[in-house]
Amino acid sequence: MNNERRALLRNADFTRYILARFLGSLAVQMQTVAVGWQVYEVTRSPLDLGLIGLSQFLPFVLLILPAGHFADTRDRRRIIAGCYVLLLLCALLLLAFSWHGLRSAWPVFGIMTLFGVARAFAMPASQALLPNLVEREHFGTAVAFNSSLWQVSTIVGPALGGLLYLAGATIVYATVATLLAVSLVMLVTLRRGGEASAAASTAPLDRHALLEGLRFVRGRRPVLGAISLDLFAVLFGGATALLPVYAADVLHVGPSGLGWLRAAPGVGAALTGVVLGVLPVTRRVGHWMFGGVIVFGIATLVFGLSTSFWISLVALTVLGAGDMVSVYIRHLLVQLQTPDDIRGRVSAVNSVFIGASNELGEFESGFVAAWVGAIPAVVIGGCATLFVALAWTRIFPELWRMDRFPDRE
Repeated sequence: MNNERRALLRNADFTRYILARFLGSLAVQMQTVAVGWQVYEVTRSPLDLGLIGLSQFLPFVLLILPAGHFADTRDRRRIIAGCYVLLLLCALLLLAFSWHGLRSAWPVFGIMTLFGVARAFAMPASQALLPNLVEREHFGTAVAFNSSLWQVSTIVGPALGGLLYLAGATIVYATVATLLAVSLVMLVTLRRGGEASAAASTAPLDRHALLEGLRFVRGRRPVLGAISLDLFAVLFGGATALLPVYAADVLHVGPSGLGWLRAAPGVGAALTGVVLGVLPVTRRVGHWMFGGVIVFGIATLVFGLSTSFWISLVALTVLGAGDMVSVYIRHLLVQLQTPDDIRGRVSAVNSVFIGASNELGEFESGFVAAWVGAIPAVVIGGCATLFVALAWTRIFPELWRMDRFPDRE
């Protein structure tokens, strides 16, 4: 294993790529904390927090299927670099509006729409590029490296963003822009790995090509059940959208406390990832996945009812751990059953489910909170997550009864 790691680190393209992804993810996590606190500070409206998620989701869901096709037919390096240019533009626009004094949330919604466009094209291209940068025998270690750095960014990024916000939103956005600029430089210096095959590069962008990934997922019920379970569970349990409300009005911990609350799920996910790396799930796969969703729902309930900062941190940490189990199993199911020639399109479908559960879940939480209040909204979401887990054991009994992962196709 040590030899594999050394071989990977000697791969200059792989090293530049994962460092660029790490810095980019760090920047996005910092920006998420700053945007949420800033919008709530200006409007005091939970609905506006939900609209941040909706403004990212709409372009994402409209563009993700053609983005998957582009990831299979175009140079993936150029796609990712172009997306980072858009992300950098978003950070600079947020910096400009904050510098002149943000008085309305509408400019932020527009910028987050542009952010959603960048994410739509970046996600399938990024997922499809990594296998092209490393040798097949090093791929497992490369995925572990990439996942570990991403988990670190989800912990460090929110905490750092909250601390920097104490000095002002402009400081956060200037830091974000700097990190994205460095990432962009690394990405444009990649020398190999992004070229599409000759057959793929001439494939037309038609209805059949766009829907190929969706047909593939629909034809494999365990895969469909896994990603739809994750979608609806996180859709209803989207407590993270209301963290600015909790930090400001329930727990009274300010922007730095918001950063730690945002980081807590990442801590739980990272610790669980380490455990799964040492003790991977090999039996009772279905029970483990549903168990992770149930833990996620219970932790959401505890967080929703908590008025203690420390209990809230623990609940969010457990929430991240439960989510990591379901994400781990879903990822393996998709990867083991997807042929290489449609990996980008299947990754795009998977990204639709992820995006829907996150951004659309934020809108759902903000909408319900504006109607009944933040605490009832989170409690209702936790109960709905538990109901979904129970219902999916009946709708997808083959997923519930699955004992082992299927063989790779």
